[in-house]
Amino acid sequence: MGKRQTQKMLRLMAGGEPVELTSPMASVKKLARLAFVAQQFGYEYADVRQGGGNNSQLKMLIVPDPGPQAQARAAQNWAQYPNAHDGVSLPPLVPDAVELLKARINFDLTGKSAEKRIGYGALGVSIGAVIIAYRLGGTSDDFVVAAVIWLALMAILGIGFVVTRKRNAKFAARLKAAGFAPVTDGTGRVRYLPPGSGTPYGGGPYYGQPGPYGQPGPYGAPQQAPGPYGAPQQQPGPYGPPPQH
Repeated sequence: MGKRQTQKMLRLMAGGEPVELTSPMASVKKLARLAFVAQQFGYEYADVRQGGGNNSQLKMLIVPDPGPQAQARAAQNWAQYPNAHDGVSLPPLVPDAVELLKARINFDLTGKSAEKRIGYGALGVSIGAVIIAYRLGGTSDDFVVAAVIWLALMAILGIGFVVTRKRNAKFAARLKAAGFAPVTDGTGRVRYLPPGSGTPYGGGPYYGQPGPYGQPGPYGAPQQAPGPYGAPQQQPGPYGPPPQH
């Protein structure tokens, strides 16, 4: 977790708006630690997606958490760590909490949608093998060559599918044990929500798609719901450090 990135995150959080963070090296661990710090100061992890060339970056969205527990925690931490904006004077990391955030981020990256993409890839490989056979000439030998290529690629996809499913099952089991609940959004994507959360933040996949859990808009908005993550307050919370007198 870089000092400068933490400083930038806390500076952006002071505005009380959704914040996007980027990990150029696609580090889930780094993003989980940043999300943990954000949780200590009135924000909550919302979503993650891949980006950049060859999907070499991870982009994480955090949003203000208007719940009373989150706001009380933020006020307490700003009082206890008034110099947190330096990116160093921060609350200590709690390993179990960071591991849960890693599980959420990993599941959002390689959940059921990833399994579907592998299935579509298998279909594409099958169609491609037939096209290759005809382009080679359409003889029996050409079909044998295409079949060998098809089998090799299907074996790779099969291994990827098994590994992905096992990873998803591991992350899902960890989240369920911690009280997180699986919810399917309007696109069929499964998300795990924190205990007491009535809705996930935002609608649809990552940006802008209106879904059953938030209002349409660039990031969506949490609906009113009971619990530490869901109950909106009338006044904005202490997302930034208290003013100096």
